[in-house]
Amino acid sequence: MTDPTPTSVRLADDIARQLSLLTQRLSQSPPREAAQILGKVLDYDEGILGRVTELVATGSRFAQDRSQRGILGPEVWLALGRAANELDSVGADLNEHTGTIKRLAKPSPATGSPAPKPVASAMVVRRRS
Repeated sequence: MTDPTPTSVRLADDIARQLSLLTQRLSQSPPREAAQILGKVLDYDEGILGRVTELVATGSRFAQDRSQRGILGPEVWLALGRAANELDSVGADLNEHTGTIKRLAKPSPATGSPAPKPVASAMVVRRRS
């Protein structure tokens, strides 16, 4: 008997499992590898976050069409649209720092002298108005 689950649904399940595996590996990775993983995830043009944002935006357009036809309530469309906008905003904020994370993944240049010790910075808290 064949599996009645559409290929695209199986793909979504596979991607979810892969993301869980990646999360587990990230938590156990040494710093340089963790920075490489984060750099790939957060790269807004080529990484996972940007692709997820596109996926949610596509879902929003689907929900818009179904909402306008009376098949879905408008709150579904609005929630997906809001989620896509928030992901886009977060992605843009994180994109500013992706280069810094990617630099952590690169080996330090051999200079003969020890690398300067990192200095912790104060936490910056941003509030929404």
